[in-house]
Amino acid sequence: MKEILIYTANGCGYCVMAKRLLDSKNVTYTEINIDEREEQREEMMRKTQRRTVPQIYIGDFHVGGFDDLNALNKAGKLDGLLN
Repeated sequence: MKEILIYTANGCGYCVMAKRLLDSKNVTYTEINIDEREEQREEMMRKTQRRTVPQIYIGDFHVGGFDDLNALNKAGKLDGLLN
């Protein structure tokens, strides 16, 4: 199984929805809360060129945010990425 990384922030509804979707797939992921680990905010922005959360990686593939993750799921492509 590929490593999954999700950058989140406190009070982020889209972060909650992304984690719920990943949980429904019974996968484990590493969560980095950029509100609790400020140095990680800079790392996230440098890696993704984005300022918003969630930002999700599956292996080396940058999925993007919740809308991107959900679109992959609805298109039937998320399971293939996860395995």
